[in-house]
Amino acid sequence: MLASLIAYAAALGLAAAVPGPGVAALVGQSMGNGLRAALFLLAGIVLGDVVYLTVAVAGLAAIAKAFAGVFLLVKVLGGAYLLYLAYKLWTSHASISADRTEKQSTDIGAFLTGFSVTLGNPKTIVFYLALLPTVLDLRSIGLAEWALFVPVTALVLTAVLTPYAMLAARARGLMRRPAAMQRLNRVAGGIIGATGVVILGQAATALVRRA
Repeated sequence: MLASLIAYAAALGLAAAVPGPGVAALVGQSMGNGLRAALFLLAGIVLGDVVYLTVAVAGLAAIAKAFAGVFLLVKVLGGAYLLYLAYKLWTSHASISADRTEKQSTDIGAFLTGFSVTLGNPKTIVFYLALLPTVLDLRSIGLAEWALFVPVTALVLTAVLTPYAMLAARARGLMRRPAAMQRLNRVAGGIIGATGVVILGQAATALVRRA
């Protein structure tokens, strides 16, 4: 079991380190709304990965394909929210202050964004439903083993992705002048908006293929 955990952690770490929609959304969130919001987004990413891990271990790949329409809807909603968030950042005032209500709203939105982006991320889907079975014998993983893989998933993703968020938050913290903050907000909005466009483009491609 230890060898399986190590193999899984290594494969997941390598996959997570490769920049994709999740990393782009994380960096944009951290630059635009700070490290706190980025960590909530990271929590959503972890939950999304746990969902796919559970699907893979339970041998539900066929059911996942049957519910492809649901995952597609989640992808569209996630992409649309990223575009909304990009618009808010692009048009926001040059300030890093926010009241408690706004922070709570950002935290919840960031968490749901991380979750939806992960559920609709082709890289995540390929890893858990196609590559993972080549790394592990999923038939030998029961409930007890699954309970070990879940915290390993959380630890690996947190260790790999947190540096992205911290570096982006540091860039945000170094730019305190209103003009600089406005430029940073627009850079963050551009990153998040581009991620949203990519996700919606992938959803559109999937719809065309299904038609």
